[in-house]
Amino acid sequence: MDIGLTRIDEEAIVKHRATAQSFVTRIIVMEDSTGKSDTTLAGTGRRFVSTVSTGGVRRTREIELGRQIASIRPDEAMLSPAQHNLLYRARRGIAIALAVSDLFARQTELESLQSRNRSAPLAGDDAVRFKTLISAGAYIAAFTLSAYLLQMLDSDTEPGSDPNEPDLLFDTPQDALKSIIAGLADAIDGVPDEAAMLQRAKAFARISVDGLLGRRARFTGLGSFEDSHIRIEADDFTINGFDVTPGQRRKPLAMQFKKPNEIIGNHIAKYQATKLAKMLVAYDFDRQMNPFVELGGFLFTFIGDGAPGTGKTILIQMIAGLINDYCEVAGYPFHYENFGVDQISSYQGKSGQNCKEFVNTVLNPRAIGFGTIDDIDQVAAKRSDDRASAGQHEVTGVLMESFAGATTVVRGNCTFGMFSNYPENVDDALRQRAGARWLVDGPQTEADYIDIFVLLAGKNHSIPLGDHDLYEAQAIRKAVAAAYEGHDRPQEDGLLAVYERFMEERGEPKTMADVGAYLHRVKLAEPRFTGRAIKNITDAIKMRAMDIDLPDEWFETPDAFMRKPYDGKKAMIEELRSPFSMGIVMQEINRYADSEFRYTDKSDAAAVETIIRNERLRNRAVREIGALKEKGLWGDG
Repeated sequence: MDIGLTRIDEEAIVKHRATAQSFVTRIIVMEDSTGKSDTTLAGTGRRFVSTVSTGGVRRTREIELGRQIASIRPDEAMLSPAQHNLLYRARRGIAIALAVSDLFARQTELESLQSRNRSAPLAGDDAVRFKTLISAGAYIAAFTLSAYLLQMLDSDTEPGSDPNEPDLLFDTPQDALKSIIAGLADAIDGVPDEAAMLQRAKAFARISVDGLLGRRARFTGLGSFEDSHIRIEADDFTINGFDVTPGQRRKPLAMQFKKPNEIIGNHIAKYQATKLAKMLVAYDFDRQMNPFVELGGFLFTFIGDGAPGTGKTILIQMIAGLINDYCEVAGYPFHYENFGVDQISSYQGKSGQNCKEFVNTVLNPRAIGFGTIDDIDQVAAKRSDDRASAGQHEVTGVLMESFAGATTVVRGNCTFGMFSNYPENVDDALRQRAGARWLVDGPQTEADYIDIFVLLAGKNHSIPLGDHDLYEAQAIRKAVAAAYEGHDRPQEDGLLAVYERFMEERGEPKTMADVGAYLHRVKLAEPRFTGRAIKNITDAIKMRAMDIDLPDEWFETPDAFMRKPYDGKKAMIEELRSPFSMGIVMQEINRYADSEFRYTDKSDAAAVETIIRNERLRNRAVREIGALKEKGLWGDG
C-alpha cells in the first residue's frame, strides 16, 4: 500500500475534460513576434525571416492541435494509433494538470482568495499573495502536463535536433497550458511521419520540463507543492514534488567497463557473471521470455559479499560491460541502473516509490536490464531494526515483494545484484531472496598477488617478472574447477561439524533421501536454512547443469544466435546441456549453507564485539568516576 499519497479521483479529472477538448481543438495564444513568416519558401521547408526588427511586438496565433496531428497523414481520414495516442495524451494531460492545479488551490489559500476576488477585487497584500499563488498554480499546471507527456509518450529514439522551448505564460493555469500546447504544435510542425512526430513530441516534453525546472526559483508560492506526493491510479502516473521527474530520458551508460582478465581472483563469481551476461541476451523480445527461464538455470537475483577492496565494484563493471557489448552486437536496448542511499528520502512513502520505480525500470520487457543495489545493508534495513529510518524499511518491503512476491514474473530479460561488505546486516528474508551467493574475496594465493601487482603496476619499468607463469592461475576453467572442488567439504566450522557427523553416521550420500537427510541436519544447526534456501540451492544446481559455455561465435553476429526465433534458441541451448551429478549437488549445498553460517558467525561476532566494547567503556567510566571522587571533583547533583 502506498503511504502518504494524495490520490486525485477520476471525477476531479473528468470535470475538466470539456476544457481540455477545447484546448486540443482550437486555441488562440499571444506570443512574441520573431519576424518569422507563416509561409514556407518553396522547395526549402524554411520560412522567410524579415530583416526589420519587430522585437517586443506581440501577436495572436491560432493553434489547432487535433487538425495538425491529422495532417501528418493527409491521405487518411482516420487517425492512426500513434496519432490518436498523442492527441489523447495531450487532452488527458491537460485535464489532469487542471485537477492538480485545483488541488494546489485547495491546499493553499488560493481557493479562498479566488472566492473573495470574485466578490470584489483584492488589494494590498492580499492582491500580491493572490498573484503569487496564481502564478505558482500556473507553473504547477505546466509542469504536470509536461511531466505527464514525458512519461506517457513512447519513443525509444531521439530526434535529429531538439525542438524549441515553449513561450511560457504564467498568468493563469489555462494560459500556461495553452503555452505548452502551442509549443507542442510547433515541435511537431512539418514532421514527415508518425515516428518523427513521437520523437519530437517526447523531446519537447523533456525540454519543457527542463525549462520549467530552470525557472522554479522565480516562483515563491511553490512551498506546499515541494513535498506533494500525487498519484493518478488509472494512468499509473505519480508526481513527487519537483524532485523526481517521471519518465526522464535515459542517459547513455557512462561506466568504466572491465574485462574478465582484469579481475584477479573471485573465480566462481567471475565465471558465473560471464555466463549470466550471455544468458541475458538469449532473451527473446517477441515471446518476451528467455529459454534459460524455461530450461532452468536463469539467475534473477544474486548477492555478492566480501570485505572492502575485494572487487565488488569492478565485478559490476565487468558484468555491465559484457552485457553492453553483446547488446551492441545484437542491436538490443540495454539499461543499467543502481539504487543507492541517495534515493532514500525523509518524506514518508517516497523511498518506497523511488525503489519501485527503479525495479520497474529494470524489469521493462522491451530492454535488457541490469540493476544493482550497492551497500544494500545501508539501503534496506532489517525489519527488526528500530533505529533504521522509515525509508529504509520501505525499501526492504518493496525489494522483498519485487524479488519473490505474489506478482513477480521472471521473463529473463534482467537480473538484480545486491552487494554488501556486511551481508549479515541485511534482513534474513530479503537475503534469502537472492538466488545465488557470490563470495567476492579477491586475490587469495601467492600467484594471485603476483598477477594483481603486475597488472596494476603497468609496463613503465624494466623489472624482470621472475619465476612465475603470469596469469596462469587466472585461467578461468582451471581456476573455477579448483574453486568448485574446494566446496566438496564445507569451509565454515559450524557446517563442517554437521558434515563430518553425517559422513560418520551415513557415509557418502548416494540417494535423494541421503541429500534430504543432510539438508535436514543443516536446518537443525542453522534455523535460517528454510525452504527458500532449498529452492535457491536447486536453482543453483540447475544452473550448474546448464554449466555450458555458449560459444563465443554465437555472440559475434546478431543472426548467429541472438536474433533467432525463440524455439531455435531453445533447441540450440538444449543440445549443450547435461544432467547434474551428486558431486554438483553437494558442492552447491555446501556453498549456500557456508554462506548462511558465515553470515551468522559474522553477526554473532559483531554482537560480541559490541558487548565487549560497551563493558570496557563501562569499566573505564567507573575508574574515572572513582578518581574524580577521590579528588573531590565528583558531585552527585
